Amino acid sequence: MINKSTNDILIRIADALDRLAPSEKKINNLDDGDGFIYDSKTGLIRPINNINRIPIDLLQGIMPQKKILLENTSNFSNNLPANNALLWGARGTGKSSLVKSVHAQVLKETSSKYLKLVEIHREDIGDLPELLYLLSKYPKYKFILLCDDLSFDAGENTYKSLKAALDGGIEGKPNNVIFYATSNRRHLMPRDMMENERSTSINPSESVEEKVSLSDRFGLWIGFHNISQDIYLEIIFAYVKEYKIPMEKEKLKAKALEWSITRGARSGRVAWQFIQDIAGKSKTQII
Repeated sequence: MINKSTNDILIRIADALDRLAPSEKKINNLDDGDGFIYDSKTGLIRPINNINRIPIDLLQGIMPQKKILLENTSNFSNNLPANNALLWGARGTGKSSLVKSVHAQVLKETSSKYLKLVEIHREDIGDLPELLYLLSKYPKYKFILLCDDLSFDAGENTYKSLKAALDGGIEGKPNNVIFYATSNRRHLMPRDMMENERSTSINPSESVEEKVSLSDRFGLWIGFHNISQDIYLEIIFAYVKEYKIPMEKEKLKAKALEWSITRGARSGRVAWQFIQDIAGKSKTQII
């Protein structure tokens, strides 16, 4: 016989074990939106009301990158062969903005209700195999799986989960999922980490090759580079025209250049921050 006190203790233990157990992975409703975020704490893929993105025509200075990713994504949406893509390069050059804008453009061109953008945070990459398995249960839908600012530091092993999930395991990647990642690093690993592996390994070439082979899982490498002053100004002028911000062109040019000098950089992100500043000062709504 179990007395009441013992029974209460057993119930508390069972409740504690339930809280420690991994959350069941599930999707609330795929028809609730076009964009979703994977939440590792709850195990939910929750819809977001408005995807933070801008029209693809406003992305200036990256025409080749735009063409490559748009064609690849269109092929994927139309059940044609398509590659996983690594968008790498200088910060603020429009890598994640391009992914989100391309998704919107393909939705517009195809009038498809079934192409979904799902973001997974870099710290949740270890859950990627389970997430892919979950998405494979919905073959009617197509999923662009986005990981923004993906990179790995010394001592991390989660990159092995990514390698296997992309195309290295016996199960492979589901046909209804494509993986897009953005990173400041072409090989996703810092150079000093690779050099350290080379100097300390029994077979340094094999150890470094394992790290570099992660990038090889991406069929497309799309590079983004620092932009020129002329392209920076083109971006500014395009935003001003789109949002009808009242400012004389020469004054706008002078202020835009001054802004880039104070920030120590010229990029799409810096241009957008400048636009937000002058739009606020001129009381112009841009959202």
